[in-house]
Amino acid sequence: MKAQTPRPKRSILTGAATWGLFLPSLLAGVSPPPNFVVVLGEGHGWSSTSVQMDDAVPESKSAFVRTPNLEKVAQGGMRLANFYAPSPRCTPSRAALFTGKSPAQLHMTFVGEGRKENGGNPSGRITPPAASMELAPEETTLAEVLKRAGYATAHFGKWHVGRTDPKAHGFDESDGPTNNGGPDNVENPHPEQLYGMTARGIDFMTRQVKAGKPFFLQVSHYASRNGAVASPQARDVVKSWGRDLSDRETAEAAADVDLDLAFGRILSKLDDLGVAKNTYVIFTTDHGSPGKNPPLAGGKGTVSEGGLRVPFIICGPDIRPGTCSHVRAMGQDLFPTLAELARVREPLPEGIEGGSLVSVLNHAGEGAVVRSREAFVFHFPHYDKDAIGPASAILLGDFKLIRSYETGVRRLFNITQDPGERRDLAQKNPDRVEELDQQLAAYLTAVNAQMPTPAPPVGVKASEQKGDGKRKARP
Repeated sequence: MKAQTPRPKRSILTGAATWGLFLPSLLAGVSPPPNFVVVLGEGHGWSSTSVQMDDAVPESKSAFVRTPNLEKVAQGGMRLANFYAPSPRCTPSRAALFTGKSPAQLHMTFVGEGRKENGGNPSGRITPPAASMELAPEETTLAEVLKRAGYATAHFGKWHVGRTDPKAHGFDESDGPTNNGGPDNVENPHPEQLYGMTARGIDFMTRQVKAGKPFFLQVSHYASRNGAVASPQARDVVKSWGRDLSDRETAEAAADVDLDLAFGRILSKLDDLGVAKNTYVIFTTDHGSPGKNPPLAGGKGTVSEGGLRVPFIICGPDIRPGTCSHVRAMGQDLFPTLAELARVREPLPEGIEGGSLVSVLNHAGEGAVVRSREAFVFHFPHYDKDAIGPASAILLGDFKLIRSYETGVRRLFNITQDPGERRDLAQKNPDRVEELDQQLAAYLTAVNAQMPTPAPPVGVKASEQKGDGKRKARP
């Protein structure tokens, strides 16, 4: 539910008046509130860029993609080697980033359930729950909280959390409630929309700096890992490398050149505006790549590491350049982290599951993150193409348990020693399996997660079956 704190009047002040709001702190020697730029990629896995995400794992970067601007941010800031997207699918992850709550709690665990291109229901054994397609209006977003703290807010690019205009969720400016087709509803929004949303973001930043107002800008990319929609400039860049790349590799590399060029334009503008040193720039993504994500197992649509572990790179005030943190973090942490960095005074909404990463950012990647629960839970009770079927996973300490709802099989992995999830330890550690499975069930029950149900008998419609897909997790 939304926090009941009254909205301060400063949320409707003009840019000049807002500048006046912060002037006393400046005169007192306190630095002005920082700006935030969050660039959200689409379907870029842990090893999809040329940034080595884990300083101890050479394979945690692409063998053929080149993203020098992302490297620039990593060299000037911090990489989080163990950062997890909230979901292996885009809509749930985006909703969780906006709210700091898990997809399970939001009931936004998928989009397009049952569609043939998403895998349908191949086995007929399980009926997935009906996931919500709309971010609930009563949910408080990070943009709303920052707006009440005096920030200008904007979201450009892929919205994909429903048909409600982003303005209703705290964004002053946006492209509207866009989906995969972008503002023009076309099959491939790239590269036009990639550079278009970047230009709109740059214009937004320029106006806010001129008005003396801190800003929060999110630029959310559309699916762009298809070279068929890469710009001619990007394809020429890849050709100039003289590498012997496959067609698939060439396509991915060209699309990522476009992404990196657009990202570089934002970095350059921050320098031109003179606000780079007081701006936190973040790059992350919504889930792993489709298909393979070496050295991790699985990809988009799976609760394996390849579907969940993603890049997270941040630079900004008080972050030691070139650091690599191994503190485990997740997408829900973004809300409390930015709120603390922005010096938000109002209480955060009830139900937030993320914790602030500020102590980690300010102490060279070391420190503890305080959350409502220690374990990470990933709830994906749906079918997806090329995936293992409805499943949930819990990650606690060194161990990760994956529960399949079709088969009832529970698999156990030591993620610290075996991040590729190649050695199932379930038979050797039955007590650990039971412990984690009970914690998983308790969490899903606590957030009233929607659960899959046995498929109805032949000839019986799912709507006639008892229950509504909202049953509590089994103990």
